[in-house]
Amino acid sequence: MKKSESNYPKKDIFKRFDDKIEKLKETLPTEGRKFGNSCAAHTFNNILDVLDLDEFDKCYYNNLAIPFSGFGSYINDKGWKGPCGVVSGSIAAIGIIMGGQEKTNPQYVPLVFGKAGRFAYKFEEEFGSISCHDLVGLDLTNDYQIYKEEHIWEKTCCNFIYFAIDLVRKLTRKDLKTKWQ
Repeated sequence: MKKSESNYPKKDIFKRFDDKIEKLKETLPTEGRKFGNSCAAHTFNNILDVLDLDEFDKCYYNNLAIPFSGFGSYINDKGWKGPCGVVSGSIAAIGIIMGGQEKTNPQYVPLVFGKAGRFAYKFEEEFGSISCHDLVGLDLTNDYQIYKEEHIWEKTCCNFIYFAIDLVRKLTRKDLKTKWQ
């Protein structure tokens, strides 16, 4: 059951995205000061919140997204750098949105892949990279204290989240209209 069915009239899904982004501009910057902050979880959870399903209140969705932020800090011995948690959380949300409220039909999986790639392309086009290291200029496994002291979350990462939520909405417009309206 959708949360909105019993509590209040449901707003248009695209208006809910607008409202979510505006609310986040007020509340999100202070989240970076809290221990255990996860850019991936913030992105993923806030997109899922717009979908308005009770099932998304379950802790496992949050727990699923948290490791994406840690993966962003990974650098392998060949220099490959993990993606920003915002990118990973957004791509996970694209999969949920495009699948609707059932398992994704196998014939549509390539479309989901394509949207994920398009998201990464547009994000990189806007910010110059999808790598956490490149975006914040730090290795968060070693420089997390600097990240906090220099308020990079508030100055930089929040902007990635606002952009990502809006981009997910734009890229999944058709699916939002047909599967989540």
